[in-house]
Amino acid sequence: MKKYAFGVDIGGTTVKIGLFETNGELSQKWEIPTRKEGNGSKILPDIAASLNDKLKELDIPKEEVAGVGIDVPGPILDDEIVNRCVNLGWGVFNVAEKVRKLTGLDKVKVANDANAAALGEMWQGGGESHQNVVMVTLGTGVGGGIISEGKIVAGAFGASGEIGHMLVNKDETQLCGCGKKSHLEQYASATGIARKAKELLAESSEESSLRGVDQLDAKAVFDAAKEGDKLALEIVDFVGETLGTALASISCVFDPEVYVIGGGVSKAGQILLDTVQKHFVDAAFHASGGTEFALAQLGNDAGMYGAVKMVL
Repeated sequence: MKKYAFGVDIGGTTVKIGLFETNGELSQKWEIPTRKEGNGSKILPDIAASLNDKLKELDIPKEEVAGVGIDVPGPILDDEIVNRCVNLGWGVFNVAEKVRKLTGLDKVKVANDANAAALGEMWQGGGESHQNVVMVTLGTGVGGGIISEGKIVAGAFGASGEIGHMLVNKDETQLCGCGKKSHLEQYASATGIARKAKELLAESSEESSLRGVDQLDAKAVFDAAKEGDKLALEIVDFVGETLGTALASISCVFDPEVYVIGGGVSKAGQILLDTVQKHFVDAAFHASGGTEFALAQLGNDAGMYGAVKMVL
């Protein structure tokens, strides 16, 4: 049995790389810059050079490497082909084939970054011991990943798990970042929570500690809610209802064992989890009422873990 494998998480600023043992233990991790000039033409050669240098440094023969898993911030087809990745300047091409040629390693698989993070959390994070998992990432936007029977569900066009673009309010007038409107991302993301807080503060004359906050962001809202601030609790309940109801709809289609909540907003902790779960139970079909909710545990390493899991 081969002893090592690489997990590679390509971000817009840096590429995180992990050298794993095939038992799942992370041996080393490091970062290199994501050089996006030339339509991202330097990214894969830089990754290959870093992998090859690490093998040379540690005197590991390539015959001992089970493979390379890579996640990309864009849709992926057939575990190999990127279907346009605007953030990196990439069009449509076979990432896996390119990396095979650059590294001389035979087994290379590629996934969308949110899907890889979901797989990582299923494997060694908040979804551990489950095989059917939906991960929800609440950050600047809202992302997601679906794992069915331990495998990533990518969809026919690589867009499976894009739950942030579910329609949740047909009366919304402002546009989502994708150019359309009424999407979950506009309410449950860090940006959406801050927007909702500003709207409620403008509409209400009620006293609130949020009125004295210089930087009104999602963290400030949840911190105030934990202290019992009435307006902050109203915002948190709105977010929980919007997200919980959306997840209840997902359960009618996929019916996961557990929802894993990650991203910067998830640092709010139990108050977020409890509020979302309460509204989920209120809205869900009775058979799905026992679905578990958990916080993500792997942080920024989740993508690396999921990427490497694909080749093990």
